[in-house]
Amino acid sequence: MDGRYSRQMLFAPIGEDGQRKLKSSAVCIVGMGALGTVLANHMVRAGVGLVRFVDRDYVEQSNLQRQMLYDEEDVHNGYPKAIAAEKKLRKINSDVRLEAIVADVTVHNIESLLQGMDLVLDGTDNFQTRFLLNDACFRMGIPFTYGGAVSSRGMSAILVPGSTPCLRCMIQSADANGQTCDTIGVISPVVDIVASYQAVEALKYLVDADGQRRNSLVTFDLWNNHYYEMKLAEPRNNCPCCQLKVYPALNTTEQDSAISLCGRGTVQMAGSGPLDLELWRQRLEPATVKVTVNAYLLRAELPDGERLVLFPDGRVFVQGTDDVVRAKTLYARYIGS
Repeated sequence: MDGRYSRQMLFAPIGEDGQRKLKSSAVCIVGMGALGTVLANHMVRAGVGLVRFVDRDYVEQSNLQRQMLYDEEDVHNGYPKAIAAEKKLRKINSDVRLEAIVADVTVHNIESLLQGMDLVLDGTDNFQTRFLLNDACFRMGIPFTYGGAVSSRGMSAILVPGSTPCLRCMIQSADANGQTCDTIGVISPVVDIVASYQAVEALKYLVDADGQRRNSLVTFDLWNNHYYEMKLAEPRNNCPCCQLKVYPALNTTEQDSAISLCGRGTVQMAGSGPLDLELWRQRLEPATVKVTVNAYLLRAELPDGERLVLFPDGRVFVQGTDDVVRAKTLYARYIGS
């Protein structure tokens, strides 16, 4: 077996047998921001056979403080996070199969994205997407590692269908926590620790070390030196996901056409179909201040200071406003209805 894993195989709980199990495993990371980049780094270096990751965003300068796979060249090139991560990770371990997907995770694609996965790792930054992930994982019988990091605080747990409660048992509302990295900030060591907790539970699960799996929710505050571990309770009898099996987040075919990304000064427009970026470059150049385009996205600076970011899958970011009405107006003006 590849010598690169020699130190990992010397760790008796993994050994050669565990390494073979890792090589035959497939994981999906949803969100390639701060948590996702650390998670991907661990999974690829550990030799997990297939690592799929999904992200809707592109690399910006404010990401570099904590999103470990990216650098200033990625910002300059305007790479989507999934593409920038893939370029770095291929240099780390060419034996691992990587699937980089630039997309928004929605009710329409979540189950196809998770199909064939042994484990899902949560790298998201909002509870709406986490609940969608939770419901899809529990319906499909796929464990997932939950992680959250904001300010100097972090939390993590592994949730296993049929063995533990689901996320809805612990947090019943998507509005339960209005604080995000984009509103109150975050220090990067918190991210590393949360993702490392997630990664080690992922390794335990993938090598079948069930007896060592942590059956608790860990929370901590690094700045104020607090640490708590709360044993996972029994599932709630009326939980709509893991008990009643209603799966609320999956029980809709509707999606908002415009979603304000909290604290980002960005509204995401769902769009109505694929976009030909070269065609849109030609259309937008006469009406905008500056247009830059690469194989993955187009950025157009608007006369009033906002920016449009077009993706081939049809999504458009309207940046420079949190006002959904203003974003819809600019979208209609430059892209059409």
